[in-house]
Amino acid sequence: MPGLLRLTSIRAAVLIIATAVALTALAGCRIKNNTVNDSLVTGKKLFVAKCGVCHTLSRAATKGTVGPNLDSAFAQSLLDGEGRTVIRGIVRGQIANPNSQGAMPANLVRGTQAEDVAAYVGYAADNPGQDTGLLASAVPVPGAGKPAVETNGQLEIDADPTGQLAYVTKQATGKPGAVTIKMKNMSGTAHNIALQSGTSGPVLGASPIVSTGVGQLHATLKPGTYTYFCQVDGHRAAGMLGTLVVK
Repeated sequence: MPGLLRLTSIRAAVLIIATAVALTALAGCRIKNNTVNDSLVTGKKLFVAKCGVCHTLSRAATKGTVGPNLDSAFAQSLLDGEGRTVIRGIVRGQIANPNSQGAMPANLVRGTQAEDVAAYVGYAADNPGQDTGLLASAVPVPGAGKPAVETNGQLEIDADPTGQLAYVTKQATGKPGAVTIKMKNMSGTAHNIALQSGTSGPVLGASPIVSTGVGQLHATLKPGTYTYFCQVDGHRAAGMLGTLVVK
Protein backbone atom coordinates (compact mmCIF):
# COMPACT_ATOMS: atom_id res chain seq x y z
CA MET A 1 0.00 0.00 0.00
CA PRO A 2 2.69 2.52 -0.98
CA GLY A 3 1.92 6.16 -0.54
CA LEU A 4 -0.49 5.70 2.35
CA LEU A 5 1.41 8.46 4.13
CA ARG A 6 4.48 10.54 3.40
CA LEU A 7 6.60 11.41 6.37
CA THR A 8 7.01 14.94 5.07
CA SER A 9 3.27 15.49 4.79
CA ILE A 10 2.07 14.20 8.14
CA ARG A 11 1.89 17.68 9.60
CA ALA A 12 -0.02 19.04 6.66
CA ALA A 13 -2.44 16.15 6.88
CA VAL A 14 -3.69 17.44 10.21
CA LEU A 15 -5.98 19.61 8.08
CA ILE A 16 -8.08 16.47 7.78
CA ILE A 17 -9.13 16.86 11.41
CA ALA A 18 -12.55 17.96 10.22
CA THR A 19 -12.86 14.63 8.44
CA ALA A 20 -11.76 12.84 11.57
CA VAL A 21 -14.50 14.53 13.55
CA ALA A 22 -17.07 13.37 11.05
CA LEU A 23 -15.69 9.85 11.11
CA THR A 24 -15.83 9.82 14.88
CA ALA A 25 -19.56 10.12 14.63
CA LEU A 26 -19.57 6.99 12.51
CA ALA A 27 -16.87 4.96 14.22
CA GLY A 28 -16.09 6.62 17.53
CA CYS A 29 -17.34 3.62 19.50
CA ARG A 30 -14.84 1.30 17.82
CA ILE A 31 -11.98 2.17 20.14
CA LYS A 32 -12.65 3.08 23.72
CA ASN A 33 -10.06 2.48 26.39
CA ASN A 34 -8.37 0.08 23.92
CA THR A 35 -11.45 -2.16 23.88
CA VAL A 36 -11.31 -4.51 20.90
CA ASN A 37 -14.31 -5.41 18.76
CA ASP A 38 -15.07 -6.81 15.35
CA SER A 39 -14.19 -3.58 13.53
CA LEU A 40 -10.62 -3.60 14.81
CA VAL A 41 -10.23 -7.30 14.05
CA THR A 42 -11.48 -6.74 10.50
CA GLY A 43 -9.27 -3.69 10.17
CA LYS A 44 -6.18 -5.65 11.16
CA LYS A 45 -6.95 -8.44 8.68
CA LEU A 46 -7.47 -5.93 5.88
CA PHE A 47 -4.38 -3.95 6.78
CA VAL A 48 -2.18 -7.05 6.69
CA ALA A 49 -3.68 -8.22 3.40
CA LYS A 50 -3.77 -4.86 1.62
CA CYS A 51 -1.15 -2.66 3.26
CA GLY A 52 1.41 -4.75 5.13
CA VAL A 53 3.41 -5.60 2.02
CA CYS A 54 4.46 -1.93 1.86
CA HIS A 55 4.26 -0.65 5.45
CA THR A 56 5.81 -1.53 8.77
CA LEU A 57 3.37 -1.58 11.68
CA SER A 58 4.70 -3.37 14.73
CA ARG A 59 1.42 -4.56 16.22
CA ALA A 60 0.37 -6.03 12.88
CA ALA A 61 3.79 -7.74 12.53
CA THR A 62 4.17 -6.24 9.06
CA LYS A 63 7.61 -5.15 7.83
CA GLY A 64 7.06 -3.61 4.42
CA THR A 65 9.57 -0.99 3.35
CA VAL A 66 8.06 0.48 0.18
CA GLY A 67 5.95 2.99 2.09
CA PRO A 68 6.52 4.80 5.39
CA ASN A 69 6.94 3.01 8.70
CA LEU A 70 3.63 3.90 10.30
CA ASP A 71 4.92 3.62 13.85
CA SER A 72 7.61 6.19 13.12
CA ALA A 73 5.36 8.34 10.97
CA PHE A 74 2.93 9.07 13.78
CA ALA A 75 5.29 9.07 16.77
CA GLN A 76 5.75 12.85 16.82
CA SER A 77 2.05 13.51 16.26
CA LEU A 78 1.23 11.42 19.31
CA LEU A 79 3.90 13.19 21.36
CA ASP A 80 2.30 16.47 20.33
CA GLY A 81 -0.99 15.24 21.76
CA GLU A 82 -2.90 15.05 18.51
CA GLY A 83 -4.57 11.81 19.55
CA ARG A 84 -5.53 8.61 17.84
CA THR A 85 -8.80 9.97 16.49
CA VAL A 86 -6.79 12.47 14.45
CA ILE A 87 -4.51 9.68 13.19
CA ARG A 88 -7.55 7.66 12.17
CA GLY A 89 -8.88 10.63 10.22
CA ILE A 90 -5.55 11.23 8.49
CA VAL A 91 -5.31 7.58 7.43
CA ARG A 92 -8.91 7.56 6.20
CA GLY A 93 -8.24 10.69 4.16
CA GLN A 94 -5.06 9.24 2.66
CA ILE A 95 -6.89 6.06 1.67
CA ALA A 96 -9.43 8.14 -0.24
CA ASN A 97 -6.90 10.63 -1.63
CA PRO A 98 -3.41 9.13 -1.68
CA ASN A 99 -0.26 10.85 -2.87
CA SER A 100 -0.65 11.24 -6.63
CA GLN A 101 3.05 10.48 -7.08
CA GLY A 102 2.79 7.20 -5.20
CA ALA A 103 1.77 3.74 -6.36
CA MET A 104 -1.31 3.28 -4.18
CA PRO A 105 -4.61 3.64 -6.01
CA ALA A 106 -7.34 5.74 -4.43
CA ASN A 107 -9.83 3.77 -2.36
CA LEU A 108 -7.83 0.55 -2.20
CA VAL A 109 -10.41 -0.28 0.43
CA ARG A 110 -13.78 1.46 0.55
CA GLY A 111 -16.64 2.29 2.86
CA THR A 112 -16.67 0.52 6.20
CA GLN A 113 -13.59 -1.47 5.23
CA ALA A 114 -11.61 1.75 4.84
CA GLU A 115 -12.96 2.97 8.17
CA ASP A 116 -11.91 -0.29 9.81
CA VAL A 117 -8.37 -0.10 8.39
CA ALA A 118 -8.07 3.51 9.54
CA ALA A 119 -9.40 2.58 12.98
CA TYR A 120 -6.84 -0.21 13.37
CA VAL A 121 -3.93 1.97 12.27
CA GLY A 122 -5.15 4.69 14.62
CA TYR A 123 -5.17 2.17 17.44
CA ALA A 124 -1.91 0.40 16.59
CA ALA A 125 0.48 3.10 15.34
CA ASP A 126 3.36 3.63 17.78
CA ASN A 127 1.34 1.79 20.43
CA PRO A 128 3.80 -0.10 22.69
CA GLY A 129 3.27 -3.79 23.37
CA GLN A 130 1.57 -6.48 21.35
CA ASP A 131 -1.98 -7.21 20.31
CA THR A 132 -3.79 -9.60 22.61
CA GLY A 133 -6.96 -11.67 22.59
CA LEU A 134 -9.00 -11.49 19.39
CA LEU A 135 -6.56 -9.10 17.77
CA ALA A 136 -3.62 -11.39 18.44
CA SER A 137 -5.36 -14.29 16.72
CA ALA A 138 -6.87 -12.26 13.86
CA VAL A 139 -3.91 -13.00 11.58
CA PRO A 140 -1.62 -16.05 11.81
CA VAL A 141 1.92 -15.46 13.04
CA PRO A 142 4.13 -15.18 9.92
CA GLY A 143 5.93 -18.42 9.14
CA ALA A 144 4.49 -20.28 12.11
CA GLY A 145 3.24 -23.29 10.14
CA LYS A 146 4.55 -26.83 10.51
CA PRO A 147 7.92 -27.55 8.89
CA ALA A 148 7.74 -28.55 5.24
CA VAL A 149 9.05 -32.06 4.54
CA GLU A 150 10.51 -33.26 1.25
CA THR A 151 8.87 -36.42 -0.09
CA ASN A 152 10.10 -38.31 -3.15
CA GLY A 153 12.10 -35.35 -4.36
CA GLN A 154 9.21 -32.88 -3.97
CA LEU A 155 9.12 -30.05 -1.42
CA GLU A 156 6.31 -27.49 -1.19
CA ILE A 157 6.84 -24.19 0.62
CA ASP A 158 3.94 -21.83 -0.08
CA ALA A 159 3.77 -18.06 0.21
CA ASP A 160 1.60 -16.81 3.05
CA PRO A 161 -1.91 -16.50 1.56
CA THR A 162 -2.89 -13.58 3.83
CA GLY A 163 -0.48 -11.19 2.12
CA GLN A 164 2.19 -11.16 4.82
CA LEU A 165 5.80 -11.08 3.68
CA ALA A 166 6.46 -14.65 4.72
CA TYR A 167 6.22 -18.24 3.66
CA VAL A 168 3.79 -20.46 5.54
CA THR A 169 6.75 -21.99 7.37
CA LYS A 170 10.27 -20.94 8.27
CA GLN A 171 11.53 -24.55 8.52
CA ALA A 172 11.94 -27.37 6.02
CA THR A 173 13.76 -30.69 5.87
CA GLY A 174 14.94 -32.90 3.03
CA LYS A 175 17.26 -35.64 1.87
CA PRO A 176 20.33 -35.34 -0.37
CA GLY A 177 19.72 -35.53 -4.08
CA ALA A 178 17.60 -33.89 -6.74
CA VAL A 179 14.67 -31.85 -5.46
CA THR A 180 11.89 -29.75 -6.93
CA ILE A 181 10.77 -26.95 -4.63
CA LYS A 182 7.29 -25.60 -5.37
CA MET A 183 5.80 -22.38 -4.07
CA LYS A 184 2.06 -21.77 -4.37
CA ASN A 185 1.18 -18.10 -4.15
CA MET A 186 -2.47 -17.11 -3.76
CA SER A 187 -1.86 -13.76 -2.06
CA GLY A 188 -1.95 -11.53 -5.14
CA THR A 189 1.43 -10.08 -4.08
CA ALA A 190 4.42 -10.89 -6.29
CA HIS A 191 6.75 -13.51 -4.75
CA ASN A 192 9.19 -16.19 -5.75
CA ILE A 193 11.35 -18.71 -3.92
CA ALA A 194 15.12 -18.96 -4.28
CA LEU A 195 17.60 -21.29 -2.61
CA GLN A 196 21.14 -20.61 -1.51
CA SER A 197 23.82 -22.55 0.32
CA GLY A 198 24.06 -21.44 3.93
CA THR A 199 22.94 -17.88 4.55
CA SER A 200 25.16 -16.06 2.08
CA GLY A 201 26.39 -18.68 -0.40
CA PRO A 202 25.64 -18.91 -4.10
CA VAL A 203 22.04 -19.07 -5.28
CA LEU A 204 21.40 -22.61 -6.45
CA GLY A 205 18.09 -21.97 -8.15
CA ALA A 206 15.10 -19.63 -8.21
CA SER A 207 11.51 -19.88 -9.32
CA PRO A 208 9.79 -17.29 -11.52
CA ILE A 209 8.10 -14.41 -9.72
CA VAL A 210 4.33 -14.91 -9.63
CA SER A 211 1.47 -12.95 -8.09
CA THR A 212 -1.01 -15.80 -8.32
CA GLY A 213 -0.06 -19.34 -9.26
CA VAL A 214 2.80 -21.77 -8.69
CA GLY A 215 6.51 -21.23 -9.14
CA GLN A 216 9.15 -23.93 -8.82
CA LEU A 217 12.89 -24.46 -8.87
CA HIS A 218 15.08 -27.52 -9.32
CA ALA A 219 18.32 -28.21 -7.46
CA THR A 220 20.59 -31.04 -6.44
CA LEU A 221 21.38 -30.87 -2.74
CA LYS A 222 24.17 -32.18 -0.55
CA PRO A 223 23.84 -32.61 3.22
CA GLY A 224 23.91 -29.22 4.88
CA THR A 225 21.90 -26.13 5.69
CA TYR A 226 20.30 -23.91 3.07
CA THR A 227 18.26 -20.70 3.05
CA TYR A 228 15.13 -20.24 0.99
CA PHE A 229 13.99 -16.68 0.40
CA CYS A 230 12.01 -14.31 -1.81
CA GLN A 231 14.02 -12.24 -4.29
CA VAL A 232 11.47 -9.43 -4.70
CA ASP A 233 13.01 -6.19 -3.43
CA GLY A 234 12.60 -5.80 0.32
CA HIS A 235 10.86 -9.11 0.94
CA ARG A 236 13.81 -11.02 2.36
CA ALA A 237 14.71 -8.11 4.61
CA ALA A 238 11.11 -8.05 5.83
CA GLY A 239 11.34 -11.70 6.92
CA MET A 240 10.36 -13.74 3.88
CA LEU A 241 12.91 -16.51 4.32
CA GLY A 242 13.44 -19.84 6.06
CA THR A 243 15.91 -22.67 6.65
CA LEU A 244 16.11 -25.98 4.81
CA VAL A 245 18.13 -28.72 6.55
CA VAL A 246 19.26 -31.59 4.30
CA LYS A 247 20.51 -34.77 5.93
